[in-house]
Amino acid sequence: MIKLNLCVDIDGTVTTPYYWLKDANNYFNTNLRPEDVMEYDIHNVLNVEREEYMKFYDIYGEELHAKAKLRNRARRILCKLAEYHDIHYVTAREKRMTKVTYWWLEKKKLPIKGVHILGSHHKVNKANELNCDIFIEDRYENALELSRAGFKVFLIDCNYNRMPLPEEIIRVKDWNEIYDKINQYVNSKLKLDVA
Repeated sequence: MIKLNLCVDIDGTVTTPYYWLKDANNYFNTNLRPEDVMEYDIHNVLNVEREEYMKFYDIYGEELHAKAKLRNRARRILCKLAEYHDIHYVTAREKRMTKVTYWWLEKKKLPIKGVHILGSHHKVNKANELNCDIFIEDRYENALELSRAGFKVFLIDCNYNRMPLPEEIIRVKDWNEIYDKINQYVNSKLKLDVA
């Protein structure tokens, strides 16, 4: 069996992508639905200045991350993958979210080889450092940047990332499909090793 280094984003990838929406609607007195979230930058979706959104996030960010829900089958698939592969969570969350991030991952009983809280959306250097084989991501711009740097990227489908993709990036609809695609990738590598 081939052992892979899997880099996995957290927000929108392991978590449901719109877990913040109810609290943001309450705070900003809006009535947005998941289908209204057509871009990644939340302040634009809410039609507020970035500083206004950051004030909300400064107050409620830890609480939002603490109560985030898992995507369907994320735990089950990540646990199955961890039987053979290393799972490294690579997130753009700010460093101050370290404690709540570890707490949430442990509470959800997710397998952990490593947790990397970058405070930045630029993940290429960390992917290089981790010798990443596949990066699982939800942010379109991150997927493009990682792909351009030569990484295999699975972009998990969200309303805000449905722009055209280069053929190197594979759009996946859910964790079941991620599992299938990883197994296909491993099998293709095994065939190449045998040949």
